[in-house]
Amino acid sequence: MKWLSNPTEMLCLFLSALLKLHNVERGSIWVKDEGEYVCLEASGRESEKIKGLRIGAFRKSIVGWVIENGQKAIADAGVDERHYFEIENDFEVKSKVILCFPLILEAGEVYGAIQLIETSSTKEQIHTDESHIALIENIINICSIAISKHMACSVESQKTKELKRTIEQLTEQNIIVGKSKNFLDLMHTVESYAQTDFPVLITGESGTGKELIARQIHRLSKRSGEKYLVQNCSTIPEHLLESELFGHKKGSFTGAIESRKGLFEDACGGTVFLDEIGDMPFGLQAKILRFIQSGEVKPVGSTTTIKVNVRLIAATNVDLKDAIQQKKFREDLYYRLNVLPVSVPPLRYRQDDIELLLDFFVKRQCKVLGISSKTFSAEALKTLLEYPWRGNIRELENFTKFIVVTSKGDVITISDLPEHMKTPQLFIDFSKPTIQPDTILNPQLNHPSTDNTLDNTRIFDKYAWRELEERYALYLLEKYRWNISKAAEHARLNRSTFDSKLKKFGLRRNHSNF
Repeated sequence: MKWLSNPTEMLCLFLSALLKLHNVERGSIWVKDEGEYVCLEASGRESEKIKGLRIGAFRKSIVGWVIENGQKAIADAGVDERHYFEIENDFEVKSKVILCFPLILEAGEVYGAIQLIETSSTKEQIHTDESHIALIENIINICSIAISKHMACSVESQKTKELKRTIEQLTEQNIIVGKSKNFLDLMHTVESYAQTDFPVLITGESGTGKELIARQIHRLSKRSGEKYLVQNCSTIPEHLLESELFGHKKGSFTGAIESRKGLFEDACGGTVFLDEIGDMPFGLQAKILRFIQSGEVKPVGSTTTIKVNVRLIAATNVDLKDAIQQKKFREDLYYRLNVLPVSVPPLRYRQDDIELLLDFFVKRQCKVLGISSKTFSAEALKTLLEYPWRGNIRELENFTKFIVVTSKGDVITISDLPEHMKTPQLFIDFSKPTIQPDTILNPQLNHPSTDNTLDNTRIFDKYAWRELEERYALYLLEKYRWNISKAAEHARLNRSTFDSKLKKFGLRRNHSNF
């Protein structure tokens, strides 16, 4: 006999055989899960309306009675008080007679039930004589043990796959590195968040390592032995993204040649990380909101929902509050996601970590290439520590890949560095301003300077840092016509951070002090 590849395949084969043997058109297999009875598999007419259904243990149902009592039941549908007939309200064909048998482990423990249902109004198809019932019961008892062992084997196989995945991750060294106060504070937050199942929203600039933070939360959580699945929300069209997340039924759209599980269902018990959620199409956001509220997914083309249990982590480099104002992001979804907020600081706020990260990535790249490790000269290191790293950790890591390959000796000198790193531009960039910087910084001047030979470094004389920062903020506001989001983007700050500075300085649109 061919060894079946998964429990679902075995359940389908077993159920189909029983339907033929018992001469009925509908059947289903149920198990108890966290106080509910869940339909794992269904076959026959309108089976798609049954599979995945959950019945609360507080409701009267035949499957519930059989599982709790460990006895078979033969019931007339709609007459037997144990029948949960409301479940068939939208069925075209109703149940007439229900046979339900317990699924029993070798040790005698009941773990589920199997239902065989007669739908013929004459009730002539089903065999209810004692000898036939006894035969079916013996077959089910033997097969239920085989099914339970096969499912246990599948669980162990899954654990092996997860262990292999963990080993691969460790081999790839997806390690978070740092020693700065900002980094240590971030790690403390991550550890505390990992102890809960609440949604997490990670914000930060591109390249700061938001996905590594999400993976670390999963790794430290009680779900660490389960799946961790990732979906980027900005890379595929809306209808395909919906299918990826929620799954689809065969024939639900062009190209859907077979039914497929979605990410949420596939990751049941584990964690789903939605990257760049700020770019998610507006229409799909409502479905994500419903999923968070109900814990249920409805595959594309399906009429029934499936209960799933996943931890949701989302990340974005978009200012979601600004996106809400622009009607690009749902405010109610934002508050559902932002239960546990994490703000990942840019590399320029982690100065103490730059040398550590450079050393870590260089050693890792040397190990990958199978060459002796390299170090930086004092002059080269000083230059790199002063470099702004606007692309954050991603830029730094890519730089180490480049420098390890292109530098010739074991010591990386300043001559090995790219030219743009040797002469980085000032962080404050006054290129093509709508208002000349000397006018903003020198209130005595009522018109822009016409001196094209002006040394821009003179404008920093005689100003304290706070005053310079305040005047620069006003300059950006005037330049971008008080569009705070654009001004913050130019300053390379989060909108919320920039806005808090404006409040600290007392700057407002009718400001006229300068």
